[in-house]
Amino acid sequence: MRISKMVRIGNIEIGGGNPITIQSMTNTDTKNVDETVEQINRLVQAGCEIVRVSLPDLESAKSVRQIKARTSVPLVGDIHFDYRIAIEAIENGIDKVRINPGNIGDSSKVLEIVKAARAHNVPIRVGANSGSLPKDLEHLPKAQALGEAALREVRLLETHGFDDIVISVKSSDALETIEANRYIARLVSYPLHVGVTEAGTLYNSLIKSSIALGTLIIEGLVDTMRISISGDPINEVIAAKKLLTFLHLRQGPDVVACPTCARAEFDVEKVALEVEEKLAKVGKKITVSVLGCVVNGIGEGKEADVGIAGTKGGVVVFYKGHIVGTYPYDEGIAKLEEYVNQLVK
Repeated sequence: MRISKMVRIGNIEIGGGNPITIQSMTNTDTKNVDETVEQINRLVQAGCEIVRVSLPDLESAKSVRQIKARTSVPLVGDIHFDYRIAIEAIENGIDKVRINPGNIGDSSKVLEIVKAARAHNVPIRVGANSGSLPKDLEHLPKAQALGEAALREVRLLETHGFDDIVISVKSSDALETIEANRYIARLVSYPLHVGVTEAGTLYNSLIKSSIALGTLIIEGLVDTMRISISGDPINEVIAAKKLLTFLHLRQGPDVVACPTCARAEFDVEKVALEVEEKLAKVGKKITVSVLGCVVNGIGEGKEADVGIAGTKGGVVVFYKGHIVGTYPYDEGIAKLEEYVNQLVK
């Protein structure tokens, strides 16, 4: 298993054998401090551990100090083109900057960012996306071109004596993302921030991200991750937590549910979603089964710690494979929660 260099982002360490951290990004106007703080706090409540904010101008960078004062999570500044924005963000307390040295300008401007980052112990994330590859690398296979584009930026920072670096190589293609990260991992030991860029709406993103991130996590190549989803960033955090839970890298509930058929006595999807919502903050590995009927439901759910199944008049609740009672729906849900609370004490 690859053990990468450890990099500290605020009060969190990534790489060096530390657990994989979950990231997301706000979609608010960073100059609107109240809205940005509100969204960051929602992300943290959902389980996000590092949050990136867009810093398109100096005014946004100056907002970092106020945002930091009202939040508790490490913040990453996303910066393009203007080196002064990166320096302003660093001086206002940003915990990491994400830059593309290639669009910052000449080496002297990159050096000014490096000086500020070194003085404030702020790491720099560099990398490449499939949509913005240098022209002179386009003849290479896409995964290799992504890797070489990222390494070019790494080498530029290294020429200035800077090695507090995180690398990200992302494609909108899941297989290219896998190959690009494998390529990088063979050549350098910096921690990898992994995700599928422009992954799209919910279904597309979940499938692409599960393929790419699942594969790379199993191979030990992911230090920090973001599942990019168009829309509410809270969904990114929920999806990332579930992926890590299903790979047995996080503690959390696994709500299993039958695919439904004509025997279902309640709306299985609706009930499963309600149960997931009620158990969202459970931090212990448990399996909860939601089944539409009792015909073969109890048998299918016998491996679950606790579960619920539909009946003609309500629901049955079962615990450790044994039925504990039949209840009206609301009472059954309450009884299910009661048993879950016993399990997680």
